Amino acid sequence: MDFDTYYSASYERVRRSMALTFRDPALAEEIAQEAFFQTLRRWPKVSLLDHPEGWTMIVALNKGRDLHRRRVRQAAKQPLLTQQSSSQSGEARVEDRMMIATLLEGVSDRQREALLLRYITQLTIPEIAVVMGCAEGTVKATLHTALATASHLAKGAAHDTD
Repeated sequence: MDFDTYYSASYERVRRSMALTFRDPALAEEIAQEAFFQTLRRWPKVSLLDHPEGWTMIVALNKGRDLHRRRVRQAAKQPLLTQQSSSQSGEARVEDRMMIATLLEGVSDRQREALLLRYITQLTIPEIAVVMGCAEGTVKATLHTALATASHLAKGAAHDTD
């Protein structure tokens, strides 16, 4: 069977299953599209399986779980971010941004990239490793060094203002 025939026969079933599983039609559509994209990429091997739709369904479920977990984590963090920013005065927020900019200027480009991916984009260590093209241990070491450097710079800045 060719992929186009498989896709036409299976797509709606996978999409409906994801909609019932995650109770979000838009998320189900995204999950199904990603699962079929992964299936297409591996079609020469997947087409040889006894039940290629089962393989696609497992890919879709795994993708759905990942997206669902990410959304739950982001939703949990959102009140903390809005509460913090609304409780600060405009002047304090400007000072914080200036301090962050200064700290980011004090670290290397690679360290800055790792810090931004981790704390601004909120990627996980494995995701950062993929983006940066290095091992997870390298990401951890880079973040550790960057935070140590930023902490040292922050302490120096605090002594300068005293």
